[in-house]
Amino acid sequence: MSDAALPMPASPETDILSALGARSIVLVGMMGVGKSTIGRRMAARLKLPFVDADTEIEAAAGMTIPEIFERHGEPHFRDGEARVIARLLEGGPVVLATGGGAFMREETRNRIAAKAVSIWLKADPDIIMRRVRRRADRPLLQTADPEATVTRLLTEREPVYSRADLTIASREVPHDKIVEECIETLHAHLCAEAASQPPADVASAVR
Repeated sequence: MSDAALPMPASPETDILSALGARSIVLVGMMGVGKSTIGRRMAARLKLPFVDADTEIEAAAGMTIPEIFERHGEPHFRDGEARVIARLLEGGPVVLATGGGAFMREETRNRIAAKAVSIWLKADPDIIMRRVRRRADRPLLQTADPEATVTRLLTEREPVYSRADLTIASREVPHDKIVEECIETLHAHLCAEAASQPPADVASAVR
């Protein structure tokens, strides 16, 4: 048999796509941890569409997120956020970056658990502050002491973020290194998941 006739070896990306099926990959975590940057690069690796929930919320509302907060308040924003994420998850598979507060809503967490594999990008407070300090588009940081606000939000949110399927440390290394860790961790998780499923013929016999 010639080399040309040999089947191509499976890649981690191919295995991930096969195991995902119709599910999406959802990135959760605080503002400034790199969900959009990492998500965009991971989507390119997997040849999946990348979607940023915040961008979709702004498109649906016809205004920016700071404007939504200012005009309608945070509860109104969170309701719209939940509806947009639910819609995006129905259209998978995609790589979806969510806003920092999205995963705090139980209804959204349950949807993500049913329709996706979730990855928490976890970063230390000093890294988050360095990345977001110069940004004026973070409504929750428009306070007298943004650093104290970040610390408070982390204290509230990290126990909930930890319920994500996977956790990856977001730190000051090249983005492609974080992407590679995401791919490796996803691959290991999905392969273990597949190994725990009985073969189709066994499953049908049991039924």
